[in-house]
Amino acid sequence: MSAQPNPAGADMAGRLSHAFEQLGLQADAAASAKLLDYLAQMQRWNRTYNLTAIRDPRQMLVQHLFDSLAAVGPFSQALGAPGTPAKIYDVGSGGGLPGVVLAVMRPEWSVTCIDAVEKKTAFVRQMTGTLALPNLQARHARIETLEPAGCNIVTSRAFASLEDFAMLAGRHVGNDGTLVAMKGKVPDDEIQALHARGEWQVDHIQPLQVPELQAERCLIWMRRSQGTL
Repeated sequence: MSAQPNPAGADMAGRLSHAFEQLGLQADAAASAKLLDYLAQMQRWNRTYNLTAIRDPRQMLVQHLFDSLAAVGPFSQALGAPGTPAKIYDVGSGGGLPGVVLAVMRPEWSVTCIDAVEKKTAFVRQMTGTLALPNLQARHARIETLEPAGCNIVTSRAFASLEDFAMLAGRHVGNDGTLVAMKGKVPDDEIQALHARGEWQVDHIQPLQVPELQAERCLIWMRRSQGTL
């Protein structure tokens, strides 16, 4: 007997392809397959390791995959011409969001996912082999305990307040690098607290349109205040 078609899988692939179009991203079949495999692996591991509170694969597609994909274009513009190497830290990465997605979409970037929960970094480490991503690493550590890394971008998604993010992770940003927090609504109170501290300031706020998501999303780009190291 021939294999039965998988309508759910075909639907997910179609929605992913449409999301690429909406976000203006070019992705080959291999990258698309890796992203869908990543989602399937996350569902599988989630039963035992509780990587995410979202259980429905259709919700995971939007709230995890599409949400992370929305950052690929802005990061690419900030890091220069296609193919330019870059070093990225994803802090409080959990199951690898957005780090794994960035690594799939941009093989020239060296992406390190950092989390204090060992089972989550174990999952990301497994994805390095499963998805054939030599540019992806995972580190089980608290970000403030690591040696300064000189990154082009240090990012986080639902990790901490802007002030705490800058205080804990800012030391890993290179001289011309940027802290980028992925947020929902613009966190005005957090921005005030960050500026009151004086070491970092918001360079600009970039609204994001996440495919199929009816909620506000933005990137908060931060740079060191002049005169601070």
